[in-house]
Amino acid sequence: MTDGEALRAGRKAQITELGEVPMDAIEHHLEVVDQAIPDPERGDDVVVAIRSAALNWVDLMMTSGQYQHLPKPPYTPGLEYAGVVVKVGPEVRELATGDRVMLDGLLAGPRSLGDHQRWGGFASYAVAPERALIPIPGPLDFDQAASLLGAYETAYHVLLHRGRIQKGETVLIHGASGATGLAAVDLAKRAGCRVIATGRTESKLAVVAERGADHTLAIGNDEGGVRRFRDDVKALTDGKGADVVYDGVGGEVAYETLRCVRFGARYLIVGWASTPFVARGKGQRGAPNANVFPTNLVLMKGLDVLGCPAAIAAHKDPSLRKTRLGEILAWAEAGEITPHVGASFELEDIAEAMKAKWKSRMVGGCVVRPPALDSHG
Repeated sequence: MTDGEALRAGRKAQITELGEVPMDAIEHHLEVVDQAIPDPERGDDVVVAIRSAALNWVDLMMTSGQYQHLPKPPYTPGLEYAGVVVKVGPEVRELATGDRVMLDGLLAGPRSLGDHQRWGGFASYAVAPERALIPIPGPLDFDQAASLLGAYETAYHVLLHRGRIQKGETVLIHGASGATGLAAVDLAKRAGCRVIATGRTESKLAVVAERGADHTLAIGNDEGGVRRFRDDVKALTDGKGADVVYDGVGGEVAYETLRCVRFGARYLIVGWASTPFVARGKGQRGAPNANVFPTNLVLMKGLDVLGCPAAIAAHKDPSLRKTRLGEILAWAEAGEITPHVGASFELEDIAEAMKAKWKSRMVGGCVVRPPALDSHG
């Protein structure tokens, strides 16, 4: 079957301008429109019919320009996707039509820095250079493949590269029911660590426990804040406190955590999901609401506080990715790691999906699925 017979025009989501905050962008500047069938723009380009695209926290922050990477509207969100190759440029050597592939979101898409930044995953089709596409490893389906790299590369960079976790250490993982949090639980257990995982509710933490966490702590209170959990962590560590902290939450969680770590612990900062609006909206730079970390506790606890930006670090030093990417793909190929996808939405429901993600209504990953438009795969 020829490309012309197999393909038909599709649909895509796009952000027409940046919002003051993500909900502003989603409610006023997000639209789903018709998408023509694209052609390769360069000789090494590949056109992918998208089957599934991961919806990440970063996708939300990008819509208001409050993330460090700033795509130029109009653009299609969706950092990561998986699908089927439907067209290839004349210089493509390794991929062919019908191949099942997933995107390396640091080399193309909204989180990348090159010419393919506008081609996000919330669409029927995307264009990416061949080097940015990876054959889907082992048993992963499209949803799982789209949800693999962002979560597991982040967790790997934080825990193994920056955190240098060691067998037998106790790792306290905050936000453990999210996509990267669950990946962190997986990798900490692979390294032989003892995991204490926290989240807002017992129901979400039940999934975290199934993924292998040794202990789970629901730390939300009835007022929507954070309860005191210092004594719980101390009790689970014979009064010593955690050796390593994986913190993608910040805010009140960070303050309480500093009281339940051992002297000399490593505190790994992954994000600040509980206080997202540190920067100005609409893509303005500066951080008028920058978080404040209690340096007196850092001093008295003798802590190593480490910033762990996986994407920024890789852009500045691409050599960091060789080991982590190779190991993650090998583990996935062998079926040793599998992303947990907790929710899926149709492309036409993208606004609903983004609002649900903002409110953390799901456990693990969330994906958006455009309608299948080709005969392959």
